[in-house]
Amino acid sequence: MTRLKASYPSYFISKNKLTLPPPVDVNAILEGVKKQYTSEKITDIDGIKIDFASGWVHLRESNTEPILRIYSESKDEQAAIDLAQQVISVVKRVINEQASSRKP
Repeated sequence: MTRLKASYPSYFISKNKLTLPPPVDVNAILEGVKKQYTSEKITDIDGIKIDFASGWVHLRESNTEPILRIYSESKDEQAAIDLAQQVISVVKRVINEQASSRKP
């Protein structure tokens, strides 16, 4: 088993969550993120998954908490963290844009 496992490449995952401020439109957030990554392969089943050349990021709303779960994976631990942080920055910008558009 050990030899078999060693024959496969290693992957690292970064698990993150972002608390969502009320009121927030999660679907609008996910659509805003999708617009930022139109050049990447995007799957929108159960949230959105963005496939990058160096890994992937999956965003999904929690069913029990007002949070967005952001998971990423790459062959390098720091690359997984960086991918997640890059997408988290986009999410925060989209949330701020939503909040600004609601102001009178």
